[in-house]
Amino acid sequence: MFLAQIVAARVPSRMLSVFVRNAELLKFLTVGAIAFVTTMVLFFGLKWTVLEGKPVTANVVAVLIATVVSYVLNREWAFTARGGRERRHEAALFFLVASVGMVINQLPLAVSSYLFQLRTPHVSVLTENIADFVSATVIGTLLATVFRWWAMRKFVFPDPVRAMEHDEPVSETRA
Repeated sequence: MFLAQIVAARVPSRMLSVFVRNAELLKFLTVGAIAFVTTMVLFFGLKWTVLEGKPVTANVVAVLIATVVSYVLNREWAFTARGGRERRHEAALFFLVASVGMVINQLPLAVSSYLFQLRTPHVSVLTENIADFVSATVIGTLLATVFRWWAMRKFVFPDPVRAMEHDEPVSETRA
C-alpha cells in the first residue's frame, strides 16, 4: 500500500477534502521542507568547515544545491499537473525565480551579519549561530518561500487548463 493511501485511510474525511483541495500547496511545502533541511545541513556544514568566516558564501552554496533538488522535485511531483512550456524554457524561468528567491533569502543574513554585526568577536559563537539560524534559515527561507510559491504558479508552471479556457472564449467571441 502506498504511503498516501495509508495516510488517507487515517485522516478524517473533512480534513481529507482540505488536503485534496490543497494538494499542490502541500506538495510544494513538502518539497520546500526537503530543500530547507538540505540548505540547513549544507549551510552549517560549510560554515563550520571549509567556509568558516564566510556565512553568506556558505548559504549561497547551500541554497544553490537545494535549488537543484527543489527543481527536480517540483517538476516531477509538486507541479506535475502543470506545465505548458518547453523544459528548457521552464528550467530557465525556474532558476530565474530561484535566483530572485536566493537574493531574498540572503538579505536577512546579510543584515544580521554585516549591519547588526552579529559576528564573533562582537558576540559569542552561540549568539552568532543563533542569529545566523534565525536570519538565514527561518526568516530568509520564509520570505523566499512566499515569493517562490507565487512566482512558480504565475510564471514557471502556469496552469494550461485555465490559460486555454481564458483564451478560447475571447477568440471565439471575436470570430
